[in-house]
Amino acid sequence: MRKQNFLHLIRPAAALALSLVLAFPPSLAAELPPPADAVRADRFDLPHSRGAWFLRPYRRPEVPPVRLENSSRLESLLRAGILYLSLADAIAIALENNLDLELSRYTPMIAQADLLRARAGGLLRGVPTTVRAAAQSVQAQVAGGATGGAGVTSAQAATSGGDGGVGGAVITQTGVAVPTLDPFVFSSTTIGHRSSPQSNTVTTGTTALVFDTRQYNFGYQQNFLSGTSLTFAWNNSYFQSNNRNSVINPGWNPSAQLQITQRLLQGFGFAVNSRNIRVARNNLRVSELTFKQQVMVTVAGVVNLYWDLVSLNEDVKVRRKALEVARKFYEDNKAQVAIGTLAPIEIVRAEARVAQAEQDLTNAETALLQQETILKNALSRTGVASPSIAAARIVPTDRLSEPEPERLDRLQEMIDLAFRSRPDVEQARIGLQNNRIQIAGSRSQLLPSLDLTATLQNNSLAGSRNALLPPGSPAAPDPFFIGGYGTALAQLFRRNFPDYSIGFNLSIPIRNRTAQADYVRDQISLRQAELNQQRLHNDIRVNVQNALIAVIQARARYESAVKERRLQEQTLDAENKKYALGASTAFQVVQTQRDLAQAQAGEVAALAAYNRARVQLDLQTAQILDKYGVTIEEAREARSRRPIQTPPAP
Repeated sequence: MRKQNFLHLIRPAAALALSLVLAFPPSLAAELPPPADAVRADRFDLPHSRGAWFLRPYRRPEVPPVRLENSSRLESLLRAGILYLSLADAIAIALENNLDLELSRYTPMIAQADLLRARAGGLLRGVPTTVRAAAQSVQAQVAGGATGGAGVTSAQAATSGGDGGVGGAVITQTGVAVPTLDPFVFSSTTIGHRSSPQSNTVTTGTTALVFDTRQYNFGYQQNFLSGTSLTFAWNNSYFQSNNRNSVINPGWNPSAQLQITQRLLQGFGFAVNSRNIRVARNNLRVSELTFKQQVMVTVAGVVNLYWDLVSLNEDVKVRRKALEVARKFYEDNKAQVAIGTLAPIEIVRAEARVAQAEQDLTNAETALLQQETILKNALSRTGVASPSIAAARIVPTDRLSEPEPERLDRLQEMIDLAFRSRPDVEQARIGLQNNRIQIAGSRSQLLPSLDLTATLQNNSLAGSRNALLPPGSPAAPDPFFIGGYGTALAQLFRRNFPDYSIGFNLSIPIRNRTAQADYVRDQISLRQAELNQQRLHNDIRVNVQNALIAVIQARARYESAVKERRLQEQTLDAENKKYALGASTAFQVVQTQRDLAQAQAGEVAALAAYNRARVQLDLQTAQILDKYGVTIEEAREARSRRPIQTPPAP
């Protein structure tokens, strides 16, 4: 009686479970709903088959090819071989053509592919988080230093202890293995013929049993994030033999089996089995932050390159003016020597000063050419391979901005602004969250393995009366089994011959050292990530403070350089008057001219250094994009919304 009650209860439950599985799409059953703030991954375009829809999973996804042509904005600014360039145009061209940004645009697509892989139950291959440093100006290359620097280090790499690059290697995962979440259908067909000599003819009625079989099996398997595994198998067996004692021959023997396995300890629950999906969703955000970081570094680098070009232009003007002064002084001395009022040695002294001024001018002009080449390479996808771009001279239309007052009492305000705005701070937080998510796998690995397996199978048999039965044989088949394949199917759906089973599989590791070691390693990685996050916060405070102090110092140096230049101008004017009256020497005049040239060049260099320090402060506080009106959307689209400024007539 109890067995009948148990069967009466389990049959409807099993039928309901099978109906639910077949009614709902596998994608809904296999995934957790995304959180409200999750980044959508539908921007990764999978192929759309032109034929049947079921062929789409087997089409090759198409990744957009690389673009090596420049935008039209760059060529539109050329006039008679001269590239008239404003700072706004330089930034816009960089957003459209810079190769570092173009390379970083693939990072979100990598993250989308990783999420697609995680949704199928695959291991994460990782998302690259390295940020390429901006191009260095010619002064930095000569001095061996680097410009920029903020945001170049990957925050996620700092929290994980790696270098941020993942290459093409598959990252090994510790902890409980994530189940394969893509459902699949399997099928097998077998046609067999078997001949078996018989030592006993009582059971078969023949000394050589010949058995022909045909198997047509189909099935469906699906794993779920809860740790549940479902397998449905539809087996169809056709048989025919020369067995004289078999009452049904030939016949069909189909069966339908539903097996459900639930993990109860190790590998149980959504938190364990969905950890790769959640990490992949977080990495989508990390990829966006990495791209923003690259945009910030690139824009800051272009601004530095532009202002350095302006300063080098100003330096060329200063050197050219110094050469004119030296030549005029040489001509005056030459005239005085001709009339005998000056010793001939003063001509040699004046000639040496002219030669020195010419060398300074040559150095300044060649440095300007180098800077133009560096800037053109940063603004073009093909570098200087284009003849029109390579031969063009750049004329900057903006001038160096005058220093603005800055106060140390704004330090805390700027530090708070950096913590709110810098992408690497958010990257570090997401890295910590990913570490905590992944620990769930190692924690579950510590548990014993306990699985519950329930199996429901319906059997059937139908066929024809054996024509080999001897005449008058008392063995006769039950009419219930006489029929074809349809009769067998009817028996299946009526559940005339059901099988039920339920069981537990328990596996207990004796020492469990591997799982304990993995859990310890993951805990240590989490602790190191927490320390690295704190170190990042400390570094941000120091870097912002140093950048602010550098701005204040640069402003002071510029003001000092302005006063020094004015002093040298007045000194040279006084020295020239004294020399005209015979109260000074040519050596003093030449020395004063040299001091004035150095003071003028120092003023230009101090102003350029201030602008670089200002850019560095904006970069450290993550305000560089807002200051220059750059949006991530236009950077992502590689199309600036700024109108093209009409260059002046040549």
